[in-house]
Amino acid sequence: MMSVAKASVRRSQGSSFVISVTSLCVFVLVWAVVAWWLDDNALPTPSAVWQSLVVEFRSGELFHHLGMTLLRVIAAFIVAMAVGSAIGIWLGMQPLANRVVDPWLILLLNIPALVIIVLSYIWFGLNEAAAIGAVALNKIPNVVITLREGARSLNPEFAEMAQVYRFSFMKRLRHVVLPQLQPFFAAATRSGISLIWKIVLIVELLGRSNGVGFQIHLYFQLFDVATILAYTFAFIGVMLVVEYGVLQPLDKYTNRWRGTHER
Repeated sequence: MMSVAKASVRRSQGSSFVISVTSLCVFVLVWAVVAWWLDDNALPTPSAVWQSLVVEFRSGELFHHLGMTLLRVIAAFIVAMAVGSAIGIWLGMQPLANRVVDPWLILLLNIPALVIIVLSYIWFGLNEAAAIGAVALNKIPNVVITLREGARSLNPEFAEMAQVYRFSFMKRLRHVVLPQLQPFFAAATRSGISLIWKIVLIVELLGRSNGVGFQIHLYFQLFDVATILAYTFAFIGVMLVVEYGVLQPLDKYTNRWRGTHER
């Protein structure tokens, strides 16, 4: 019975892969046709974008700037998740503190990212700490709200069980709290990655001398759309590798106990 189920899952995954690849091929084909029909530098053909990508790759510029952007994304993500998760769980468990802090969260959520970035550069200078801090500050309120809702939904029966068996704080956190919060961590992680890397590009465009955002600004001044798209698709490729190579396997690993429980 299990082998039949696994075979069914493999067929489903294979079918999804074929559909995804076919969809991407159709996208590239439509892009090529539209670019050929317009015959305008504003929309280069896929082959022109590929040639620009190869040029940047061979020069070493592509790896250098992709690496700098990725480092900033990772640093800002770690700061935002660590600070936001701690505050969110605390607010979810402390109603009075939540009422006090809630207006601050609403304020931070409605301040444009551009304003926070500009003020960070003015107050702290054009440096890496200001850049990463500005990106993290833009994401922290979203993480806080997501984890706050998760902390509010914790099952009180599990907490009572932990109290009866006299779990230590770390044991309660590991075996009671974190497993229940896993879906909320996953949601905050996925939304965080997608938001942070976009804000990092703005940070680099405004005040950094390297990174994908800096390169996009440079080639914007040169009106080189092909290279702009080359860097854009290159970093999207990196994010897809992170999604399918890191986030999804990690999500399956942290949810393995659910499958065991169902069996």
